[in-house]
Amino acid sequence: MQVMQLIDSLHPGGAERMAVTFANKLSSHIDKSFLCVSREEGLLNSTIDKEIGYCFLNKKSTLDLAAFRKLLGFIKKNRIEVIHAHSSSFFYATLIKILKPNTRLIWHDHYGNSEMLGERKYGILKWSSRFFSAIISVNEILKDWAIENLKCKKVVFLNNFVSESMTGDSNVILGGTEGFRIVCLANLRPQKDHLNLFKAFQLVKEEYPLASLHLIGKINNDPYYDSLVSFISENNIDAINLYGAQNDVIKLLKTASIGALSSKSEGLPVSLLEYGLAGLPVVCTNVGQCKEVVNNYGKIVPPNNYRVLAEAIMYYFSDPKSKEADASDFSKRIGTLYSFESILPLILDIYQK
Repeated sequence: MQVMQLIDSLHPGGAERMAVTFANKLSSHIDKSFLCVSREEGLLNSTIDKEIGYCFLNKKSTLDLAAFRKLLGFIKKNRIEVIHAHSSSFFYATLIKILKPNTRLIWHDHYGNSEMLGERKYGILKWSSRFFSAIISVNEILKDWAIENLKCKKVVFLNNFVSESMTGDSNVILGGTEGFRIVCLANLRPQKDHLNLFKAFQLVKEEYPLASLHLIGKINNDPYYDSLVSFISENNIDAINLYGAQNDVIKLLKTASIGALSSKSEGLPVSLLEYGLAGLPVVCTNVGQCKEVVNNYGKIVPPNNYRVLAEAIMYYFSDPKSKEADASDFSKRIGTLYSFESILPLILDIYQK
C-alpha cells in the first residue's frame, strides 16, 4: 500500500506534527510512505525521515495549476493509492479523487475551535466531502459535527498520538529556576488565550517569586502577539519568556516543572500529549478532548477563569508529592492510550477499507 500525507505547511503545529509523524511511523508498516506539503516548508522539514518520499508544491494560490499538475504527476509516478489529507489541504486532494476515482481519500479534521463550530465556514468542505472515503475526527464533538453536516458516510474518532520521534534538534535552554518553570506549548493565536495564563501567572508570582513562565510556539507578528507583548510590558513582568517555534520540544519540556494550556477551544491538543511524554504534571482548561485525555491525572479548570487556573498551578507547587504522582500516572496513561502502536490497527483498517 502506497500512502501519502498531505499538509499545507511544515511550521510546527498540532496538525503539521501529526502529518509528519504519520509519514515517518507508517513507513515500516506499508509498502511506501510519502509526504506532500502544498504551501510552505518550515522547521518540521528536519524531522522527516530520509526514506519518506517527499514533495513540495510551492502553491501560491487556491487554483495554482502548476502546483496541481506537480501533485498529480507525483501521485501518478509513485502509484499512490491513499491520500491522507490533513486540515485545510483537502481541496486539491478532492480534485485528484475526481480525476482518479480509485484513489482513496481520507480527510483528517484537526479543527481546534470545536467549541465554536457554529462559526465554521464549510461550504467547499461540504461539497468536497462527498468524495471522501472516510473522515477522521480528533474528538467526539468534531465527529458528531461531520456526521450532521458533511456528506461522507464513514466518520470515525481517532485519538491523536505522540512519539519521541516527532521532534528534531534545538539549542534553546529554558531560563528560570529549576522546579518553578511553567511551560505552555501552543502557537501564539487567540484560541490559546495566553492572556488568561498571564493573569494567572501574576497571581502565582505573588505567592512563588521564583516562578517563571515559558511560551513555546509560532509567533505571528499580528495584533494578538502585540497584545501579549503590551501586557508583559505594561505589567512589568520579566519572568515571561517567549521562544518562538522549536523542534526538540520534548527535550525542552523535560526541563520544565508544570505543563499548562489555557485555551478557549481545542480539538485534541498534541501539546497535552507531549506534556505526558515528557513526564510533566498538567493544568489545562476543560475544552475539546482535554478532560478525556487527562482523566484524573491532572488539573482541569474552566476556560476564561485565571483565578482557578492560578490555584491549580499553585497546588502543584505546594504539594510536590501530588505533583510527582500525577505526572507519573499521566505519563503512563499517554504511553498506553496515545501511542502510535495504539492507533496503528485502526488507521490501517481505515486505509484498507
